[in-house]
Amino acid sequence: MRILLVEDDELLISGLREALGQAGYELDHLGAAEPALDALAHRMHDLAIIDVGLPRMDGLELVRRLRASGNKVPVLVLTARDGLDDRVRGLNDGADDYLIKPFLVPELLARIQALIRRSQSAVSSRMTAGPLTLDTATREAQLAGQALPLTAREWDLLEMMALAAPSVVAKRRLADSISRWDKEVTDNAVEIYVSRLRAKLADAGVSIRTVRGIGYRLDF
Repeated sequence: MRILLVEDDELLISGLREALGQAGYELDHLGAAEPALDALAHRMHDLAIIDVGLPRMDGLELVRRLRASGNKVPVLVLTARDGLDDRVRGLNDGADDYLIKPFLVPELLARIQALIRRSQSAVSSRMTAGPLTLDTATREAQLAGQALPLTAREWDLLEMMALAAPSVVAKRRLADSISRWDKEVTDNAVEIYVSRLRAKLADAGVSIRTVRGIGYRLDF
């Protein structure tokens, strides 16, 4: 998954580059709205993170121009303004979500994943990864045309890896995605679920590759 960050705060840029890279995302960065309009016109990015307080053209004007051009890329707005009017304005201008500075990285990652999933579902409820087909509407999976039985957590992990492919998904991110508020899933538990998924996908032209020290990638 490829993300465009439109931000002029060097400290925040550095932190997000590291955090998003560890989570398996590819990050491009621009410091102003004008070049971001050109970059997003190529439709190469799965999501844009746009700061409101940009020089010359602000982030909300960038969002308005994107939507006026018919560009539907998911947009997460970053803002230091916590007033309700500002938040409503941002959503009305076409932003899909907003996050108030300062924020915690896990919340940012959760919002990114939710927006990407929402955009994928809006296009189609069916995803294919080689011989693997996932229907996000019915939560049914097929492998080489045959039904693939999955537990709820196996489904969630496989869906996340399929959405991110060919990018790597961090092990901690996978664990967070299947944790409940009252019960955290450990990294060791993720390894067990991945092992079970590997057995179910064996010899079918799709596999889960371990990227040491980072997480997992779906190869097909």
